[in-house]
Amino acid sequence: MAYADGMIRKLESEDTRAQLRYLYGAEEGLLRYQQERYAALIRRHAELFGDREDVQLISAPGRTEIGGNHTDHNHGRVLAAAVNLDALCAATPRNDLTVRFHSEGYAPVEIDLSDLSVRPEEEGTTAALIRGVAAGMKEAGYRIGGFDAAVTSTVAGGSGLSSSAALEVMLTGVLDSLYNRFEMPYVLRAQISKQAENKWFGKPSGLLDQMASAAGGLVTVDFRDTDRPEVEAISYDFARKGYVLAVVATGGSHANLTDQYAAIPAEMKQVAECFGQPVLRGVTAEQLTAEAGRLRGKVSDRALLRAFHFIREDERVPQQVAALKEDRIEDFLRLIIESGRSSYMYLQNVFADNRDQSLSLALCLAEEQLRGNGAWRIHGGGFAGTTLNFVPLGQVETFVSVMENAFGKGACKVLNIRPAGAARIQFNS
Repeated sequence: MAYADGMIRKLESEDTRAQLRYLYGAEEGLLRYQQERYAALIRRHAELFGDREDVQLISAPGRTEIGGNHTDHNHGRVLAAAVNLDALCAATPRNDLTVRFHSEGYAPVEIDLSDLSVRPEEEGTTAALIRGVAAGMKEAGYRIGGFDAAVTSTVAGGSGLSSSAALEVMLTGVLDSLYNRFEMPYVLRAQISKQAENKWFGKPSGLLDQMASAAGGLVTVDFRDTDRPEVEAISYDFARKGYVLAVVATGGSHANLTDQYAAIPAEMKQVAECFGQPVLRGVTAEQLTAEAGRLRGKVSDRALLRAFHFIREDERVPQQVAALKEDRIEDFLRLIIESGRSSYMYLQNVFADNRDQSLSLALCLAEEQLRGNGAWRIHGGGFAGTTLNFVPLGQVETFVSVMENAFGKGACKVLNIRPAGAARIQFNS
């Protein structure tokens, strides 16, 4: 495997190490892990598809939602960040429209991109995402083609860090790199990815996950106009202020929860329709308070509670952004806790079945440790998955120990914010 071995040797070059440090962090153990991970993927591609000199390495990050829980789908505001967990692909072009996609831990997928139509039998599958991304790119005027891909991911499915968005954005990167110039605007990457998830994969979602993965870094996004979302990069170093981000995966599965997720935007929009609007953005808490009695006969109480959550959560995001810009970390942490309590009490996305309250327990354990010096909240879509925590540097070891004692080894991950969205590793010749 002369070509594969040559690529692997280049992983040791200072130029390549610099690229990896940029994406994953400077800690030497983490850097060595990524070099070994990349080397294993290059070898696997060669074993599956032959030793090729035109292998391209494309990465796209998972994301953490920091503020704006379930606001994007009603044209609200969010605060989110790409993280140093990613979907990583070694890919080579083909001279036909066949895609052979081998993702570690999953059955191989083979599809023909000559047919880009939505297939009901593919709903919920990787094949649907591949076909949907290719369709979106072709519609946007980009060239597409077949490819052979070996894939690995550290964004575990069900982790709440949006493994599907990382995969979708990675796929836009693969086709962009193999058949175009790798210059696609990140907003378009996100929009194509969301369309693939909604229309081909069959999962209702807003644009938050894909936008955070595609944009990279810490960003606030205003979805007032979803065709032209307003994205602003925020520069803030939590570590320099004495905190790390840690997510706790409680072991719950997102499987069979699509109806629970779909009910949230649907119920919010039911309330919006009572005010003659398609979405809640623009409805005020004062209006909702004044009309609560009348609306109870038209929508459920839960729908009203979720509408109140949206309105106050949408207001909280610019307050969180201002706290970061003005370096008011204590106010920021207070707003994170407020957000989490609103999600728990009013949005009601911490558990779907009271027989499984693992996320509630994770929040309780976090509060016991971080009260007065940190923050905790439900993360992402909710119902299963993870919690997000801001942990003081001096408490990280104890926090991780407590959480892994409760939920198992590896349940708690300390994250770095990744400054880049879809990325291509370049090797100097």
